[in-house]
Amino acid sequence: MPPAGAGARAAGPAGGGTFGCRGVPGLGSFRPMAGRRVTPSIEGAEPERAMREFTDWVREAAAGAQPVMCGYPAPYDWTFPYGYLIRFTGSSPFGHSGCLDMKTLYATKAGLPLRAVAKGTMPREPLSRRRHTHHALDDAIEQAELFANLMAWPGPSHRP
Repeated sequence: MPPAGAGARAAGPAGGGTFGCRGVPGLGSFRPMAGRRVTPSIEGAEPERAMREFTDWVREAAAGAQPVMCGYPAPYDWTFPYGYLIRFTGSSPFGHSGCLDMKTLYATKAGLPLRAVAKGTMPREPLSRRRHTHHALDDAIEQAELFANLMAWPGPSHRP
C-alpha cells in the first residue's frame, strides 16, 4: 500500500500556516511533510498522535473562531479526515458538519447548476495558480488559495 498523506492550510484572522503528515493510515508510520510553516513534529507518530496533533493545530490556528474545512469537492475531501479524526480521537475540531463545499460556492456565485461545474470550466480568476501535484500538503495549499480566490471573486460580469 503506498503511503497516504494529510495536509492542511490555515488562513484567517490569526494568519496562516500548514500541517502535514504522511504514512500508512492505521499502521502508524506517519512522517511530517516538508515545506510546512507551523507544523508540529510528528516523526514516527502513531495515527492517534498525528490526529491529536492535527486537532490541536486546527484549534490553535482557529484562534477561538469556529474552524471550517473547505474542500473541492467537499463530500470527497471531508470523508477521509473526518473518518480518521473520529476513529483516532473520537471527535473532530470541525464538529460533524463544519465543512464548506467550494464547488457549490462557485456554482452559487456563478449562477450555474451544480452539475455544470467543473474546475476545467471555471474562469482563471478564482482558480489557484499552483500546479496540482496530488501531494497532500501542496493540494491543501492549492485548495486554500481556491477558497480565498472564490471568496474575493465577485462572480461573472453577467449571468446567463
